[in-house]
Amino acid sequence: MKTIAIYHNKGGVGKTTIAINLAASLQKQGHKILLIDLDSQANSTFATGLMKFLFVEDDDLRDRNVSHVIESGDYDFIPDVVRKTDGFNQPEIDVIPSHINLIEKQYKLNQIVSYKTRLVIKLKRVEEDYDIVIIDTPPSRDIYAEMALIAADYLIIPSDLKPFANQGLPTVLEFISQIDEFRTLIGKNNLAILGILPSKISTNSKFLNYVFPKQKESLLNSHNLPIMNSIIFERTVLSQCTNQTITMGDLEIPDPKSVLEFAPDSPAAMEFVQLTEEVLEKLGK
Repeated sequence: MKTIAIYHNKGGVGKTTIAINLAASLQKQGHKILLIDLDSQANSTFATGLMKFLFVEDDDLRDRNVSHVIESGDYDFIPDVVRKTDGFNQPEIDVIPSHINLIEKQYKLNQIVSYKTRLVIKLKRVEEDYDIVIIDTPPSRDIYAEMALIAADYLIIPSDLKPFANQGLPTVLEFISQIDEFRTLIGKNNLAILGILPSKISTNSKFLNYVFPKQKESLLNSHNLPIMNSIIFERTVLSQCTNQTITMGDLEIPDPKSVLEFAPDSPAAMEFVQLTEEVLEKLGK
């Protein structure tokens, strides 16, 4: 089993879009996938269709989400908390959902010395059940990002290659260095960086011909990091597929789809197929 974290400390670079659609594409290619949402904003949870409720009293995630996995070492193991998507992708994928209550539980977790390795230990128990685990992370350096990078074997850093994202990379690298120190203490190898993944890239021809190459060159000159060959462009269909709804009585209920399910022949779907092939090659699968 290989575990990949999708992380950048800057928000708005497409982490969730990459996490959910990479998971869906890998599942379609016959791999057994687990998606873990470790962001309190719960974007991956929503985007995979696990928040099909509109009112607080109908919230069926509060008592069974990722916070329970990491709160205890003795119970709430991954098979107890995992949810199967319904209508998001064919085949459907297994998801450990997030919840906004991660925010309020952060202080309690900080008091527990063993919290850093809880996810590592619980993933070890399901290593025969999944081929690849994808972890969507918060755009921060909080304990949840820390937990994700400790548990992961590999890292993809999405970036729109704009100045703020590039300026944030030294902080990302410093964070990884600190994580690697702890990984050494628990007998894990350093986190392997698959590369910076250009994401939310404009399809404007002038931009692609003149600005984009200079952005990549600047990145290569400034940071000793690989840039992935795949590119995820900014496309309307990527927002359309997560904004699908179904009518239930008088209500419009969220019913999001993966881009490979919603528009399988679209350029966006093909970009995720290419990303999947590159990731599998880098993982040796």
